[in-house]
Amino acid sequence: MAFPVSRTLRRVPGALRDKVAPDEAVRGALLDAFRALFMNDLGKQARVLTVLPDAVQSKYQDLLSAQHPRANLQDRRRRQSIFKPEEILCKTLGFSVARAPSSLVSAGRGVFITQGRAPRGAVVAMYPGTVYQKYEPIFFQSIGNPFIFRCLDGILIDGNDKGISKLVYRSCSGRDRLGPLKMSDSTWLTSEMQNPLAVGQYVNNCSNATCSLLDRPANVCYQEWDVPAVFPVELKQYLPNTAYGCDQHSPLRCVVLVALRDIEQGEELFSNYYTIVS
Repeated sequence: MAFPVSRTLRRVPGALRDKVAPDEAVRGALLDAFRALFMNDLGKQARVLTVLPDAVQSKYQDLLSAQHPRANLQDRRRRQSIFKPEEILCKTLGFSVARAPSSLVSAGRGVFITQGRAPRGAVVAMYPGTVYQKYEPIFFQSIGNPFIFRCLDGILIDGNDKGISKLVYRSCSGRDRLGPLKMSDSTWLTSEMQNPLAVGQYVNNCSNATCSLLDRPANVCYQEWDVPAVFPVELKQYLPNTAYGCDQHSPLRCVVLVALRDIEQGEELFSNYYTIVS
């Protein structure tokens, strides 16, 4: 492979094999965030709602009615898209994240808590990109690519938002679309992201040598999470990952970044590529 080993090759010390956040907590946090984003954009989700089961449609209509009981349906939908996605994230999870110039010299962009406070165990970001099984070709995409993330079982996630990686993601994402239902989110490839969590590939690695000098130990770690089969189909449009292959038997692999401690507003997120949970 042509990608840098120092960034992508991972080993897991035995003491770190327990997950910081249980899978159910990860699922719950993502569902809360995605439902809030969906509700905020409900005025533009009319085509999606029409193909959902009546019970699911009623659930969202009931939520709208509870929020604006005196308004008619058209008015309630029109009131939804008044908040930016990062504002919705803050209202729902208590914090928001965004990319900005890193506080580390020559580190390029990093990721910061821009609003609120992220408590220990919170899902603070997702690692977006095309998901490759161990047997699938990734050689050309890997050339000069520092954004390929290696999962513990050998699955790779290409989080590069430029060049051939960008083209591959768009192609696979479009292939899996079911009419108005999007099975993944491609807006992380643009400046207008609909899921503000999809910035995990820009979290900087804080190596032991660098952190000891700057007193900036890692405050987030990686957890691998497979999307369950029962994940609501209308919310899959916010998942910033898509499979390279068409194997429907394997669950979609996602990687989330979880806070190792409370992280305050204005703090930059730092990972340690040798502090990984399984």
